[in-house]
Amino acid sequence: MFRTTLIAAALAATTLAAQAQSATYALDPTHTFVTFEVPHFGVTTNRGRFDKKTGTVTLDKAGKSGKVDLTIETGSISTGTAAFDKHLQSKDFFNSAEFPTAKFVADKFSFNGDKVSEVTGTLTLLGKTNPVTLKANNFGCYQNPMLKVEVCGGDFETTIVRSQYGMPWGLNFGFSDSVKLVIQAEGIKQP
Repeated sequence: MFRTTLIAAALAATTLAAQAQSATYALDPTHTFVTFEVPHFGVTTNRGRFDKKTGTVTLDKAGKSGKVDLTIETGSISTGTAAFDKHLQSKDFFNSAEFPTAKFVADKFSFNGDKVSEVTGTLTLLGKTNPVTLKANNFGCYQNPMLKVEVCGGDFETTIVRSQYGMPWGLNFGFSDSVKLVIQAEGIKQP
């Protein structure tokens, strides 16, 4: 009986220790940006960003695992040119009226030492879902001196093929099918 109790206590302690390693971070909208770059006739690059996004990251540094849930409001696209923004929100591109959000969900984290090196999941855009791997160009955690709490973040990027999401407009006259996504993300550790 004593041995069974001791084993149960050890298992409970191990489970609690494992749970204590996992932390949830709310993405900080003032330090999280989702931007895109699309070659324009092989001469210049069109760039823009999405101003409204929300999400959480669960990170277990010791277990080298995590989860991401990021929602982007497609109507919040901003290129600096109102007419271009309106065209990107139209049915030719993001169809923001019918598909107001895009979503990135991930549950596979790769690490290089103690730093996240890749995050693999799926991107849902225009009702279509495809696999996406974000490569980390930078990643770290620090104690924020103003918030008095841990903040983790990094710079991530990937390239998607927009026609796979049903966005072929302009391909027949020179607009690129490849879109580079650059994501700067910082999450604030939640109590």
